[in-house]
Amino acid sequence: MEINAKTVKELREKTGAGMMDCKNALKETGGEFEKAIEHLRQKGLASADKKLSRQASEGLIESYIHTGGKLAVLVEVNCETDFVARRPEFQELTKNIAMQIAASPSVIYVSYEDIPSELIQKEREIELKKEDLAGKPEEIIEKIVNGRVEKALKSLCLFDQPFIKNQDITVEELVKQTIAQLGESIKVPRFARFVLGQYN
Repeated sequence: MEINAKTVKELREKTGAGMMDCKNALKETGGEFEKAIEHLRQKGLASADKKLSRQASEGLIESYIHTGGKLAVLVEVNCETDFVARRPEFQELTKNIAMQIAASPSVIYVSYEDIPSELIQKEREIELKKEDLAGKPEEIIEKIVNGRVEKALKSLCLFDQPFIKNQDITVEELVKQTIAQLGESIKVPRFARFVLGQYN
């Protein structure tokens, strides 16, 4: 089928994918724009996973001070090269992450992998003692407890939060989309939130 150049350009602007990738995605999805976006995301995110493991020591430290000056955030976001660190897409990502942290007061870890095993164990012990589990089979209890622990602890993780500007994706997916767009590993190693009058 004939693919309209205007549609290819529009898809490229929306996804940041290459011109030929956009053309092929439209061909494979019969010209359906939304399906082509999904197709590119799946392909892009798959390559983004590989790039996540690469060394990233360039980047930016971004700050965000909320109106009124009572809440501030500092976040370090790394990439592989200074060239990408200067790209507007990368700078926009760092600003969005800083704002996300400011808007997520429960968040204290970057990802689930950063949570100490003692905290996971402690949460498991609390859940295992809950009365509504009494009398249920062992394997059912295990599933319920694992599900509850994961849900409770993911609320503490930046990467598992719905992105404030687009609730359909998580912060992790936002980062992976930017990795697919810029072609470099991107990491968020640390952040700090400062609330006026709070010192712990």
